[in-house]
Amino acid sequence: MSEKVTIIGGGLAGCEAAWQVASRGGHAAIFEMKPVKLSPAHTTDALAELVCSNSLKSESLENASGVLKEEMRAMGSLVVKAAEATRVPAGGTLAVDRAAFSAFIMSALEQAGVEVIRGEVAEIPAARPLVIASGPLTSDALAASIQSLIGVQSLNFYDAVAPIVYKESIDMDSAFSASRYGKGGDDYINCPMTKEEYEVFYNELIKADTARAREFEDMKSFEACMPIEVMAQRGPQTLLFGPMRPVGLTDPRTGKRPFAVIQLRRENLEGTLYNIVGFQTRLTFAEQKRIFPMIPALKRAEFARLGKLHRNSYIDSPRLLTEAQQLRSDHSIFFAGQITGVEGYCESAASGILAGINALRLVRGQSVLCPPEATITGALMRHISKAQGPFTPMNANMGLLPPETGKDRRAKQSKKAVEAILSWTETLAN
Repeated sequence: MSEKVTIIGGGLAGCEAAWQVASRGGHAAIFEMKPVKLSPAHTTDALAELVCSNSLKSESLENASGVLKEEMRAMGSLVVKAAEATRVPAGGTLAVDRAAFSAFIMSALEQAGVEVIRGEVAEIPAARPLVIASGPLTSDALAASIQSLIGVQSLNFYDAVAPIVYKESIDMDSAFSASRYGKGGDDYINCPMTKEEYEVFYNELIKADTARAREFEDMKSFEACMPIEVMAQRGPQTLLFGPMRPVGLTDPRTGKRPFAVIQLRRENLEGTLYNIVGFQTRLTFAEQKRIFPMIPALKRAEFARLGKLHRNSYIDSPRLLTEAQQLRSDHSIFFAGQITGVEGYCESAASGILAGINALRLVRGQSVLCPPEATITGALMRHISKAQGPFTPMNANMGLLPPETGKDRRAKQSKKAVEAILSWTETLAN
């Protein structure tokens, strides 16, 4: 018990932090407010609940998402292990069955001896070291306590969730199964639209009412999770280069590429639920039920979940945190996950991995560490702790890494990142 680390929050970051502590011989205790209190976006009492998409993005080492997962594997990630064990078909994307994913993680933590305490944490506890991984939907009471601790205003943006439909309600006579460019098999259900159908849909979308408009007058949408109706306001071609892009797909009924395509991705292992990819929205429920069935394949769609919008908060990390995720004013406190300004499931989990490792190192009297800047994890941690100018959330991307030249520059960056993380993890074992 002398090597105990206390963690606030049972999301991806909190669970990864606890796993790192427990798997390295320490004792981890997670405080999780569910089911005593639920945030506006959560619906279950499970740890590691995936709120938005069920996708952890690409596995390809040609992009930052794939490289980040490889780095997380090297660091012993529980999230990646759980995702691989509960994956559903999604082409080159790592998508999971949400319920099975959470169950896998909870079982692993239980077997590792992680203590889970249910109930809201209204004030920052005295226990140290402390990892605050309360997430972007931190409760008002805890947010006020954090505010008192850091002495500056939190920043925030709004995050939208995409609808989910029942497979049996999809009109397969108006759809076809395929993955873009044939990668991954027939993992997606594709809903094609003609030019005329698209124009009707688009015109209704841009004039649709949005949910509780006055609440979101100052809404700052994160570019990577922008509501589809906000995207549409940028022009009639925007969606055709975004979530409704038809490239890489051929409609077998016509032998041609459709004018527009909406992709549906499997939500669970049974294949009974499908997510409307890229259709995160803040439309009212009534408007969603009116407009989305204008997509021919969804004309009789039954919704298991409608889209919604919620506020995501994050701290001003460049002014507050070190690259090791320590609070500059109190090195016994670490922040992890989306509350730090990293954006994305794997980014949050990687943040939790590092916070857990460093919290345990601190209690053992060892120096805290950050992966090399040649790694996605290290580069992202340096970005959120040193960004200049107005701070906004950041996804993993190759632009964070030291630049390379030539046509194969990304391959060089990927290779160096993997080599660097493997070398770094060896230092942890010594």
